Amino acid sequence: MRSLKVITYLLIFTLLLPLHAQGPDKSEQLGMALEYFSSAKYHEALILFERLDKEYKLNPRYHAYMGICYYYEWQYDLAVKYLESAIPQLQHFSPHERSVYLYANAESRFNLGHYDKAVPFYEQALTLCYDNEKGDAFYRLGFCHMFAEQWLKAYENFTSALLYYQRYRRGDGLEARINQIENMIKGCEKQLHKDELKYYAPPKNTPTDSIDLHKLYQDTLVVDSI
Repeated sequence: MRSLKVITYLLIFTLLLPLHAQGPDKSEQLGMALEYFSSAKYHEALILFERLDKEYKLNPRYHAYMGICYYYEWQYDLAVKYLESAIPQLQHFSPHERSVYLYANAESRFNLGHYDKAVPFYEQALTLCYDNEKGDAFYRLGFCHMFAEQWLKAYENFTSALLYYQRYRRGDGLEARINQIENMIKGCEKQLHKDELKYYAPPKNTPTDSIDLHKLYQDTLVVDSI
């Protein structure tokens, strides 16, 4: 979704303060961990964070960093453990930084196959992230609802993903994904039509191919909106 480089060097001095009293060696290790993290060297950063956390019990923000590192190390169960513990304690941080943690946690849940648990984290991320990042969250939400056979929600989210990609991500090499989304939208429409036929029985002796499926679909949308 993004580079996840939400940590800048301007933060390092402030973040070193809690460990400064413990000695220069510990603050140096933390500074090195933050430099690794800022450079997307997540494996190296994680080794140092883990060591310091065992010795000093790092604060929730550092645990969020560790969650991001676990996410990039494909250790999704540990990413969820650290991120879901830290996120509720980071409400006073910037919206975009929080959106990074929420999205990484949603992605971890998604990769673990916990689609229903991923949904609220994607939805929260959507309220905080930048417009050019929303397409990714809508894209994943489309699959979460599709796997649950919630075809209308899947259709709506895939459609939103398509709109955001076309408006904010043109030229990003997403042609294959856009083609996939268009196919997913068509697939959702077919499923919606099948579901509608269960509730709208045609008159006797009416050929199936004469049913106005588009009208049935529009009628369903009207009913759902009431």
